[in-house]
Amino acid sequence: MNQNGSITLFHYWNRLRDGRPAPKRSEVEPADIKSLLADTFILERDTRGQAVFRLAGTRLCACYGRELKGFSFPSLWREKDQRLVSRLIHGVFEQKSVVLITYEGFSRNGRSNKFELLALPLDGGVENPRCLGVVSAVEKPFWLGADPITDALIDSIRVIDPEKELLNNRPAIDVPSLVPDDLGAPETISALGRARRIRHLVVFDGGREE
Repeated sequence: MNQNGSITLFHYWNRLRDGRPAPKRSEVEPADIKSLLADTFILERDTRGQAVFRLAGTRLCACYGRELKGFSFPSLWREKDQRLVSRLIHGVFEQKSVVLITYEGFSRNGRSNKFELLALPLDGGVENPRCLGVVSAVEKPFWLGADPITDALIDSIRVIDPEKELLNNRPAIDVPSLVPDDLGAPETISALGRARRIRHLVVFDGGREE
């Protein structure tokens, strides 16, 4: 997760669930995530078994130029991605999986912008599964909200294990350099020729001799 909206909502959801597969819908307090509400959404399963918007934030609706309540969630994507999106959300509903999608949205006038979407399961009972999510624009171009997003193409998908996802609490890992800090004197590697360091590379003098 790279966007603050995804990270913040994940932490909130993780605290609410307290070790359970998912928190109950009734436990989500809008006041607790008021800074995210404009970008959040809740999905439900309709009588046909499809994921549709139950609620959608004002900024999210503005991005798409319409009220999203009642609209099919997979319909936001290009036709070739819709079946995949349906399967992913089915996993959120039924297996309580956590899904992160990065995608490129295309506007009515041909502009484009990158987005990150996080989908989190809510416990609404067997008959009423729910999904809580947030959509974050990677950049905030001037036209976003005025030139509606009409198409989207998936860039990447990640199914997250909440028990292992540590986000920003993950300790930094030192990556050793591929080049020794102290390069030996030229004569110690004379078989390879003289060596020069250029940034992170070691360059050996060589070339064909005529």
